[in-house]
Amino acid sequence: MPKITFIDANGTSRTVEADVGSTVMETAIRNNVPGIDAECGGACACATCHVYVDEAWVEKLPKASSIEEDMLDFAYDVRPGSRLSCQIKVSNEIDGLTVTTPEQQG
Repeated sequence: MPKITFIDANGTSRTVEADVGSTVMETAIRNNVPGIDAECGGACACATCHVYVDEAWVEKLPKASSIEEDMLDFAYDVRPGSRLSCQIKVSNEIDGLTVTTPEQQG
């Protein structure tokens, strides 16, 4: 089972197991990870599951779709590694992924 590490804006880290086929957002919600609001439930219709992907992982993940990029316009403090966690599918290839949540969600 792949593991994902979530780091909150205060630097607190928590590593959780993720189900292959789910999303990083679903994993966060299932494990009560703070900082992921997920108001649209994963429909890529808001920016409340915004995360910063660790630099070591940015190029290893599939590129963001144009819809995701458009939604990121509504996110708080967008940076080069910004992604919507609802759009990152869990697979064995992302075992060890590290993401950080922003100070607030958009």
